[in-house]
Amino acid sequence: MRRQDVRNVAIIAHVDHGKTTMVDCMLRQSGRYRDTQLVGEQILDSNDLERERGITILAKNIAIPFKGVKINLIDTPGHADFGGEVERVLRMADGALVLVDAAEGPMPQTRFVLSKALECGLQPIVVINKVDRPDARPHEVLDEVFDLFLQLGADDLLADFPHIYASSKQGFATHDLDHPGDSVEPLMDMILEKIPGPEIDAEAPLQLLVTTLDWSDYVGRIAIGRIYSGEVRPGLDVALMQKNDVVTSSRIVSCMVFEDLGRVEVQSAAAGDIVALVGLEKIEIGDTVSDKAAPRAMPRLVSMSRRSK
Repeated sequence: MRRQDVRNVAIIAHVDHGKTTMVDCMLRQSGRYRDTQLVGEQILDSNDLERERGITILAKNIAIPFKGVKINLIDTPGHADFGGEVERVLRMADGALVLVDAAEGPMPQTRFVLSKALECGLQPIVVINKVDRPDARPHEVLDEVFDLFLQLGADDLLADFPHIYASSKQGFATHDLDHPGDSVEPLMDMILEKIPGPEIDAEAPLQLLVTTLDWSDYVGRIAIGRIYSGEVRPGLDVALMQKNDVVTSSRIVSCMVFEDLGRVEVQSAAAGDIVALVGLEKIEIGDTVSDKAAPRAMPRLVSMSRRSK
């Protein structure tokens, strides 16, 4: 069974191909913000080093409401030095926006992140971005991306090759370059149409794979991941399935879901949701939060030290 009220989408690309600026456009498109709430560019690059270097280092999670559907958008690193982070967060998604610069075309990191997305079984949407560049060659670049899919063995996806042209700088997405439009609504419509909702087993015992850790001076370690089956709620006793087959008992103190640019506490979250959990002091990336009465581990994630080649 698939949920139809949620889409979990990663946004991936080579460095400086416009991922974070595109997220800015999608936030504005949602209509939930006044101009004063979205000041400047690179809204998601809140880390000082990210703003200094102009690249995304840490994955960010936000939620964008659109036409009655919650789009959980995961902005991932595009730089080769942070390839391990990309691999981990892709496990939370069902689809991926693959941004490619309309002048530069597919680059080595494009190949890397796309190959990982395909390995995870994600439905890709190709976004030929920066079509406003004077040296843009969007149709040629689309052909190059098509060839890249062939090289990666994704022949089964070529019959339905969802793609769109965009300029995150000018704030539009379009199927027809002769009619660019004035918004990214066509891209968001495509997300709802082409990317499936999360597949769930609501009756099965709890399984949640931890893909990211955050920290708060007030509550300590925060575990972020996607619920694959069952549900979580504050006060729930759980089993942590850790490396080397270690099983640790713990209790969830607080459960949060992503809403707009932040997180909100909820009394329960269901399969398909991406959540942030407080109270699991010994949790590590790659651990499974499982039903205490029926503990089951999911396949562990790649090592944090792994780098792209």
